[in-house]
Amino acid sequence: MSYLNIKDEKLLPIVIELNTLLADYHIYYQKLRNFHWNILGKNFFDLHVKFEDLYNDARVKIDDIAERILTLRFHPMSNLEDYLKISSLKEVSPMQSDIEMITELLNDHKIILRQLSKVIEKAVAAKDEGTNDLMGSYIRDLEKSSWMLDAWTKRTSGRY
Repeated sequence: MSYLNIKDEKLLPIVIELNTLLADYHIYYQKLRNFHWNILGKNFFDLHVKFEDLYNDARVKIDDIAERILTLRFHPMSNLEDYLKISSLKEVSPMQSDIEMITELLNDHKIILRQLSKVIEKAVAAKDEGTNDLMGSYIRDLEKSSWMLDAWTKRTSGRY
C-alpha cells in the first residue's frame, strides 16, 4: 500500500537529486569539521563556535534528507566513496586562512543552493509537497547562513 499517492516513477527523479544533495551535505559537513578543528588566528574563538553550529545543523539535515528518501520508499546512499563521486563539492585542505575557509564555505553554499533548486524542481513536477516544503526551509536557512558569513568578510571603517 502506498501512503504517498505518488507513483514510484515520479519519485525516482526526486530521489536521485536527494541522494546528490545528501552527498553534498556529507562533504560540506566534513569540511566544516575540518575547519572547526584547524582554525587558527585572531578569529579562532568566533569561527570555532560558528563552524560547530554549522556542522551541527548540517548533521541534522543529513539525517532529514536520508529519512525523506526512506519516506519516499527508496534507500539513501550511505558510502563515502559514492558521495565523493556524485557530489559537486570537493574536499580541500583544512590548512587555510580564516577568510579562505569562509570563501570556500560560501562557494559550497552556492552549489548546495543549486542542488536544492534541482530537488524542488523534481518535487514540484511530481506534486511532492513534503519534499518541496523541506527543501524550502533548507534554502531559507542556507541563505541566512550565507548572508552572515558574507557579512563577516566585510571590512568596515566604523562608519556607515
